[in-house]
Amino acid sequence: MVAIFEVPVGAFIAAAVIFTIARNMMGKSGNPRNPRDGGPRNSRRQQRRERRYDTREYQKPTTAPPRTRPVRRPQSTIPKKNPFKTSGLKKFKEFEYNEAIEDFVKALQIDDSDIATHFNIACAYSLTENKEKAFYHLDRAVSMGFKDTERIKNHDALAYLRIQDEFEAFENNGYRTPGDSPLKKDEELLTNNPDLLEQLKQLGELREKGLLTNAEFEIQKKKLLR
Repeated sequence: MVAIFEVPVGAFIAAAVIFTIARNMMGKSGNPRNPRDGGPRNSRRQQRRERRYDTREYQKPTTAPPRTRPVRRPQSTIPKKNPFKTSGLKKFKEFEYNEAIEDFVKALQIDDSDIATHFNIACAYSLTENKEKAFYHLDRAVSMGFKDTERIKNHDALAYLRIQDEFEAFENNGYRTPGDSPLKKDEELLTNNPDLLEQLKQLGELREKGLLTNAEFEIQKKKLLR
């Protein structure tokens, strides 16, 4: 005979209840649910890891762009500072023509290739009725590239120069002094005689120090140029 074990009904019901509770506490993945929100615990941990990963990616420093140095112009293209040019223009506008000429001469000693200064000193010499030097510096300005011929024809400061007998030949020659003017000869002589140039330079320094007047300077200069 087979022995039949009878299971109490109460025990069976208790086992079924325990099984049901255990199954409800398990997610589809078989992991226990988080008792706070009913979500899978592993999923919450995974989400936190993903957020930390995203945060690290967001805060990851980017490579700084390479530093570039400012572009500097070549030394030869940087204009020279010439305070005498500015002061000469100021005195010219205040009708102090002789003082303006002195500053323009000093400005040309710094930069003899300044076209504007040659033109301005030509105007100042014209206003002081020194036609020889006015023609000379106007000739220099044109030879260096001054092309505003209408200004030469109409500028009030050059009115004295335009009434001179030499102006017609000057104009017909492209606003250049025809032949060799005395000042051009002086310039050529100075170029070919460096010792003479040094002596004239010393004379100029004596005049600037007040040891020679302008008249004495001109006399000594003529002696050297003979």
